[in-house]
Amino acid sequence: MLLKTFGWSFAVTALGLVAAVFYGGWTGFGIVAILSILEISVSFDNAVVNAGILKKMNAFWQKIFLTIGVLIAVFGMRLVFPVVIVAISAKIGPIEAVQLALDDKDKYQQLVTDAHPSIAAFGGMFLLMIFLDFIFEDREIKWLGWLERPLAKLGKVDMLSVCIALIVLLVSAMTFAANAHQHGGIHAEKAETVLIAGIAGLITYLIVGGLSGYFENKLEEEEEREHEAEAEEEAKRSGKKVPAVVMAGKAAFFMFLYLEVLDASFSFDGVIGAFAITNNIVLMALGLGIGAMYVRSLTVYLVRQGTLDDYVYLEHGAHYAIGALAVILLVTIQYEIHEVITGLVGVVLIAWSFFSSVQRNRRLAAAEGRRTGSNEKVEVSSGV
Repeated sequence: MLLKTFGWSFAVTALGLVAAVFYGGWTGFGIVAILSILEISVSFDNAVVNAGILKKMNAFWQKIFLTIGVLIAVFGMRLVFPVVIVAISAKIGPIEAVQLALDDKDKYQQLVTDAHPSIAAFGGMFLLMIFLDFIFEDREIKWLGWLERPLAKLGKVDMLSVCIALIVLLVSAMTFAANAHQHGGIHAEKAETVLIAGIAGLITYLIVGGLSGYFENKLEEEEEREHEAEAEEEAKRSGKKVPAVVMAGKAAFFMFLYLEVLDASFSFDGVIGAFAITNNIVLMALGLGIGAMYVRSLTVYLVRQGTLDDYVYLEHGAHYAIGALAVILLVTIQYEIHEVITGLVGVVLIAWSFFSSVQRNRRLAAAEGRRTGSNEKVEVSSGV
């Protein structure tokens, strides 16, 4: 079962790591490995969400999502999107960007370095909005309760996350501008692009979130109609159990679109976060492609097992990792941070949330055991 589900992921991992060694030596191997772990970490909750929605779809649409969806996710967002970002930021054509990445690494590196403030501002704002919207939402399960409870109360203020993000952007842009004007020339001009790029990142997040919300509302409407139809049919058939709703046709189509938009939004944080680790689009594509394959395999695994993950704090850890990456990207507008530190921050937060989830499960199991033991004692005493 495990090999059947993750077989393609294992194969892609082996090929990708070998290609990384040939392309960038052992340094390339390490960067690709870190990017793979990063992509899996920040997209783990995406796999859980995908599984919860995918299990409602019929076999045909499940196959469409897991075939065409993989092509869109791996070759579209993880391969094309980084090239587009570099092309727009460096003001060159996509083909030229790819040729430079392969043939003239020094010039490409210089172009990406010059464009990094814009990329960091765009990505930092996008990731920051994901993190802020998560921590300001009042959730039933809280990981760091001492922090998340007061933040959930603050989250009741409308548009608070947008206001905070804009304040952070203004502070970052003004700090960069103050330092840039000391050098003058082109550095002063870059200060203006930081603010524009940051606003573009915020707008992109709002558009993606708006589209996701639109498709989600469509899904809810279709599900409500399906449930009503099932209820009417059941009323005509006495004594028969109502089957689980399996979406097809228009409902499944909207579900497919929603999943693709959702996956694209998670691809943004993986791709944008990757720029905080490396500017090499070849290593970036290898690492993110490997990670995307595991996310899809994990989605299939969760669907086939018929259950979602029990480690409830992993979603929190993934979003805290996104928040850390947002801060790092905004800091790298002005200062340099080592790639290893950037990669390890996310891994540490995910590992911490995983072990916290394991401890929570043990506490719940122990409490359940004590309750069961107490009930047995009561029954024995009553019998006597």
